[in-house]
Parts: sequence; structure tokens; C-alpha cells
Amino acid sequence: MVTPFRADGTIDEKALRQETAYLIDTAGVHGLAVCGSTGEGHTLSTGETRSITEMVVAEAAGRVPVITGIITNSTAAVIERGKAVKDLGVTALQVTPPHYLFRPDDDSLERHFAEVADATELPVMIYNVVPWSYLSPHLLVRILNRVEGVIGVKQSAGDLKLLADLLVTANPGARIMTAVDALLFPSFALGAAGAIAAILTAAPQMCVALWNAVQAGDHARARELHELLLPIWNAIFDENLPANVRSCMKLQGREGGVPRPPMPAASDAQQSAIREALGAANVI
Repeated sequence: MVTPFRADGTIDEKALRQETAYLIDTAGVHGLAVCGSTGEGHTLSTGETRSITEMVVAEAAGRVPVITGIITNSTAAVIERGKAVKDLGVTALQVTPPHYLFRPDDDSLERHFAEVADATELPVMIYNVVPWSYLSPHLLVRILNRVEGVIGVKQSAGDLKLLADLLVTANPGARIMTAVDALLFPSFALGAAGAIAAILTAAPQMCVALWNAVQAGDHARARELHELLLPIWNAIFDENLPANVRSCMKLQGREGGVPRPPMPAASDAQQSAIREALGAANVI
């Protein structure tokens, strides 16, 4: 989910609750993730993370699970943020590895996730996205096997080969989610447990339909949906991705607010490309 910021930087509770209701009641999503990359979690304080989580959990009212993203750079900060949402009923934490310039070694990364899981007493999903702090399939499987509280991985950064490697080496009980937005169809066909991705907010009903088609074995329909979704992804994928997702929402009559500075809003050229891709897919 995006975080609907107002122009003054505050969070628009009404818009957030309306979007939660839309995604569940109209789009039929199976779960919600807040405060991740699309939600500009890197700009949020601990208090804001708690507030956003509390609003969405309350609006969801147990109908779907809610995952809270944590994007910060120290073990202590992750634990602080995880404890801040512990009493709200979240299903899991989606934790990005420390992502400033200096990558911890593999042993330190394993220790990081183990300490987070132990201290928060919440299930942890590793959000594998940062290029210079990337976890190999081998390391991910090692952590999944050795750290009881780590339940899965959100595999991102566009590499379907690494997702495939992870799917065939992880234990069957691990929840391997795809964030390879451009390739949801093959991700699902290869056995991903689901998706947590920006494209899902940009075109949620189509993405749910794609999931359902693959689960039903209707690969012809799934490919049709893939070929409509890919131009949407190509139109929104840029450095200001969350702003472009908001443009998709606005064209569909959904309120996503504005990005938090210094992220720029979608340009005229980006909005034109988004409008064309959504129109071609009959989303608008």
C-alpha cells in the first residue's frame, strides 16, 4: 500500500482507511502490506509506522492479514519499530536488511534477523531488495533453516532466476513471496506463495485475477493478463515509483495523496504513459 501523505506531510487517515476498504472489498486482495517501499517506509518514524499499522488493522478488521514493513539500518531500530506494532495484531514484520553503504557479513545478517525475531516475538519476512546488501539464495535458506522466527522471504530486485533458485532450495514450509513485479505470471507458475509488490496497488483487480488464473491452471488467461500488466509496470517503474503508483490510483478514482519530499510527483510524461497503459488494459 502507498502511504497517503497530505501536502503538509501528515498522514491522511480517511484516504488510508478508504484504500484499505477498497483493496479488500472491491479488489479482493488476500492481504495487505504497509510501510514498505511503496509506502515510503524509509521516510516514516516509529510513531507513524504504528499509526499507519493501527489504522489499517482496524479497517481490515481481521478480514485479511496485515504485514508491517520496517526499513531502517540498525538491529536496535528494527526491534524498536517491531515492538511498537506488536500489540496491534500484525501477522508478520517485513524487514529490509541494513541498507546503508556498509553491508554486514553473512553471520552478522543472520544474527540481525535472529535478534529481531527473538526480541519482537513476531514472525519475520526478509525483504530482499537492496542491491549492495543482497542476500543470496544460499544465505536466505540458511537463515530460514536456522532462525525459527524467520518465516519467509519477499524476493525483489527483478531477478527471476534468483527467485527460482530460492523456490527450489527453501523448505516447503517457507513463504517465498515475489516482488518481481514485471513477472508475476512466471513467479506464480514457479510456485511463489504470493506477491507483495507495487504493481498490486497500481492494478489490484488484475493482479488478483492473474493469481486466480494461475491457481486454476488457466495459463492462457494468465498470459493475457501478464501482457496487459507488463506495460503498466513499464510505465510506473522509475526512481519515483511510489508517486507513479499514486497516479494509477488517481486515474481509478482512489486517493493516494502525494509523495513525501524529496521524492518528485509523477511528471507529465509519466502520467501520459500511465494513462495509456491503464487504458489499454481497460483499467480506466
